Amino acid sequence: MSKRRKSNRAGEGAPKRQKLRDIFAPRPFEGLADEVEWIALREFVPAASAPLTLRPELAAEHGDRPVTLATVLPMAAPALARADGAVLIGLQRHVQSGDVSRDLAEALLCALRTEPGRQVEVPALPGEGPRLPDVLVDGQLEITMHDGFDFWLADDAPRDGAVQASLERANASIYPTVRLGAARAAYWVRVPEKAHIRWVMPEAEDDALDALARLSAAGELLLTDGTKFAGMFRAHGRLVPVWDLPADAAAEHWEAPVADFAKRYAAAVADRTPLDAAGRRARQGLLGRQVALR
Repeated sequence: MSKRRKSNRAGEGAPKRQKLRDIFAPRPFEGLADEVEWIALREFVPAASAPLTLRPELAAEHGDRPVTLATVLPMAAPALARADGAVLIGLQRHVQSGDVSRDLAEALLCALRTEPGRQVEVPALPGEGPRLPDVLVDGQLEITMHDGFDFWLADDAPRDGAVQASLERANASIYPTVRLGAARAAYWVRVPEKAHIRWVMPEAEDDALDALARLSAAGELLLTDGTKFAGMFRAHGRLVPVWDLPADAAAEHWEAPVADFAKRYAAAVADRTPLDAAGRRARQGLLGRQVALR
C-alpha cells in the first residue's frame, strides 16, 4: 500500500477561501418610491437626515430601535449604533462595493446586531444578500435639512472638547443648501462666489437627455435671464442637470423659475416625436457638457 506523498506546495490541501465577487448595480435605488431623493442625498446634499422604517420581521427581531438615514456620518462611517439605541446609516462613505443598495442594507443589519454604544463593523464587500427593499418599508423620504452635523449625537450625549472640535470642523465644511419645494430632488446650494441648482431627473437617461435637448434647441433651457446651464452629470442611472445662478439671490427666489421649468420639461418629455436637426445638435452639445460634482 503506497504512502500519500506530501506536497511541497504551500497551502495545498488547505480549504480554499471563497472569493467574494463584486456585482455592479447601475441603478441601486431602482424601484424605491423616492429614487431621485436617495440619489441626491447620496451624491451632493451635505447634511440631511430621514427616518427609515424597518420591515416588520426585522422590527420584531431587533426591537423598537429608531433608524435614521444620514447623508454622512463621522469619518464617513457606514453606520452608527448610538448608546441610546438609535441606529444611523450613512449614505456617503469611504468603502463601498458596486451595489450601493446591498451596502446600505448590510450596514443596517450590522448596526442592528451591534450593542448600542459599540463601533459597528461592516464588511467592505458584503457579498450576496438583502438589499434596501428587503429590509425597509418603502415610501417617500421625510427629509430634514440640517445646518450642521449635531444630529449625529443624542440630545443628552456628552460633548467634550474632542467631540465639539470634530463637529465644528465638519460643520465648517458645509455649503448652505436648501431643498426646493417646486420639484422633487431639486436643491439650491451656495458655494463661494456663486450658487447652483442641482436637480435629479426621474426619467431614464435617454428620455431626460432628449427633453433637455428639445428645450435647448428652443432656447428654453435657462431658468431665467442671468442664469447659465452649466452642464450635467450622471448619477446612479439618472441625469442631474446643473444651473449656475447669481450668488446674491436667496434660495426661495428660485421656487417659481424651477416650477416653470418643470412644466416645460414635462411637456418636452411627453413629446415623443424624433428630434429634428437642431435638437440632435443640441443633444450632442449637451453630451459634451459633463460637469464634476464639486
